[in-house]
Amino acid sequence: MNNELFLPAIADGEDKNSPLKNCIRNNYRHVRKWAKRTRTNCFRIYDRDIKEYPLAIDFYAGQFLVHYFTSTRESDEPRPDLADAALEALFSLFHAPKESIHWRTRIKREKTEQYEKTGETREFFPVLEYGVHFKVNLVDYLDTGLFLDHRETRKMVALMAPQKRLLNLFAYTCSFSVHAAAAGASFTKSVDMSNTYIEWGKQNFLLNGIPLKNHSFMREDCLKFLEQEREKYDLIVIDPPTISRSKKMDKMFDVQEDYVFLISKALNLLYPGGTLFFSTNSREFDFDESQFERCSILDISKKTIPIDFHNQKIHRCWKISTRSTSP
Repeated sequence: MNNELFLPAIADGEDKNSPLKNCIRNNYRHVRKWAKRTRTNCFRIYDRDIKEYPLAIDFYAGQFLVHYFTSTRESDEPRPDLADAALEALFSLFHAPKESIHWRTRIKREKTEQYEKTGETREFFPVLEYGVHFKVNLVDYLDTGLFLDHRETRKMVALMAPQKRLLNLFAYTCSFSVHAAAAGASFTKSVDMSNTYIEWGKQNFLLNGIPLKNHSFMREDCLKFLEQEREKYDLIVIDPPTISRSKKMDKMFDVQEDYVFLISKALNLLYPGGTLFFSTNSREFDFDESQFERCSILDISKKTIPIDFHNQKIHRCWKISTRSTSP
């Protein structure tokens, strides 16, 4: 495994003709110092900071993913002048060739596309997050394999994980599980409905030299799993989609309608004194704490927003703890 941290230096200066370039330069120079210290080479370098440039740009070990946000469904393509400005800025600052810059259009549509495949290039490559390796793909899927906005949440879980048992629901590519295992978790179980992402998760474990012996993977509807599971855990992570209409499920999943059942069932699997992390990207989500009166609940959203994300509403996150029983 090549442990080299690739974080190119860029020159000082100001381009009076390109506010986008100036913003990317300032953001990158600020985040780069943190990234070198934490051994991280995947992060956001522009987050819709300027109204005229409705983009988010992520850096992945020398590759770039540009998200174009549009409120219309009429076109998936950014305006030519917007695309040119982004390409010119990245080439000027990073000498990035066009083939290293990948585009995603973020249209306001149902979130059922989370697991949709868009290509077959199989262009996987490794990145580092807090010194832990992950495989990403910027071409074939709507998402890359690593949700950057939950970097700090993963770090929180990892700090609590040594010698603990972790259950990871809606596990995607198992990044929470990998961080926990790398930090010394005694056991992890990752549950997701996609074979593709479960296999991807296994490869993330192996990429870090972590044997699969004490780590379990299940392809299953998480709601069904919670009805059947009898094992107990110290830590549980639940990061569900907002809506899912998968053919593999008996009914549509809606986080607002199903979160009480989801959390209540998961709490039954926690050891006394255990902790559950619940998060959602739904902007309209309403969390009713009165549904879980026997728990200690903290809204930790602000603490889980990374320094490179300027949108403070990118997700919301709660830390839910069960009461310890008296000895």
